[in-house]
Amino acid sequence: MIRKFLVITLVVVTAIASAQEATSSPYSFFGIGSLNFRGTVENRLMGGISMYSDSIHLNLQNPAGLASLKYVTFTVGGSHKSVTQETETESGKTTATSINYLALGIPIGEKFGLSFGVLPLTAVGYNLENLSGTTLIQNSGSGGMNKVFVSGGYQITPKLSFGIETSYNFGNIENVTLLSQEDVELATRESNRSNLSGFSFNFGAAYRETVFKNLEIITSVSYTPETNLDSENFRQFASVFIPNSNLQINVDTRDVDVANTSLTFPSQFTFGLGVGKQRNWFVGAEYTNQKTSNFNNRTFTLDNVEFSDASRYKLGGFFVPNSNSFSSYFSRVTYRAGIRFEDTGLVINNENINEFGISFGVGLPVGKLFSNINIGFELGKRGTVNSGLIQENFFNTFISLSLNDKWFIKTLYD
Repeated sequence: MIRKFLVITLVVVTAIASAQEATSSPYSFFGIGSLNFRGTVENRLMGGISMYSDSIHLNLQNPAGLASLKYVTFTVGGSHKSVTQETETESGKTTATSINYLALGIPIGEKFGLSFGVLPLTAVGYNLENLSGTTLIQNSGSGGMNKVFVSGGYQITPKLSFGIETSYNFGNIENVTLLSQEDVELATRESNRSNLSGFSFNFGAAYRETVFKNLEIITSVSYTPETNLDSENFRQFASVFIPNSNLQINVDTRDVDVANTSLTFPSQFTFGLGVGKQRNWFVGAEYTNQKTSNFNNRTFTLDNVEFSDASRYKLGGFFVPNSNSFSSYFSRVTYRAGIRFEDTGLVINNENINEFGISFGVGLPVGKLFSNINIGFELGKRGTVNSGLIQENFFNTFISLSLNDKWFIKTLYD
């Protein structure tokens, strides 16, 4: 498995680090782009809750969950998004496919688990046009941030575990505005690019209490302190000749000095509570508060845009009919479902940009140990058509692999 892991890691890290089109949303223009979900597909299909951890799945949201890990676990996940964007008068469709994460978890002893990996942190991707009289304004954006992380979880007592994650965040974002006028040969292009980097930390704790014999109550908390990101900024103006829609010929370019800035990446606090029976069923609820009111754009300000604190409410769980069944494969399948509501903290034209989603899916056992393939879907919407804004109705498809193995085991005979 080690050789397979190295090959898959090389391929996936290359894909994540490259400019993959992870979003096609106009709302990714603001701040440092749309914030990606930072958990596994298994968590996403349960509305995004993060308090549940077991011995065969990685928990990428709360590092305390690594204390439960008993097998070496490799996981990789991806998604395909189909979005219908509509205003009060028009509508259009976009799609985006991306790799969401890659991670490896290793149990060390009976009480400690270690994990490391990479995932996209934010995503920018949009193309907008506005025709006003004889003037055409075209806006486009691309890029985003990735994070490479190392995390560990330790079981302090049989009921209490604690974890910490440290990550290095990096990436670049480019915004381009092209202004052209009818009967004018040359157009004007403004390009703004920011190279972003910085470290961040995430702390987590989880507590399990068994009640009524087989019933287990799980509570968890996680906290990401506020951190600063360094932004190296570049700006360029150009006069361009456009013989057709696919070609731009630079006639004259001029680089403009722009001061480097420091961005505040907001703190985040999450609390979760759930109840269930091991390897049978679980249901939990979670609340997250993120101080996005401290957010700001990189090199420009907009009068009609504000940032307030973001809130997320999640409810979800899973059900396994009979995890020990030998006669029925589908009795060993994990069935997951969840619901979530988010106030993203973005306020445009005095309208809060909210997001809502319903998710469901299955975990299909494969292989000799406890490896599984997870497949699921999510329906939802973001934004509003009020005040000249755009509402996005999305249908997401998710797939992930969670592969388990035993490493570092001494053989009885050489």
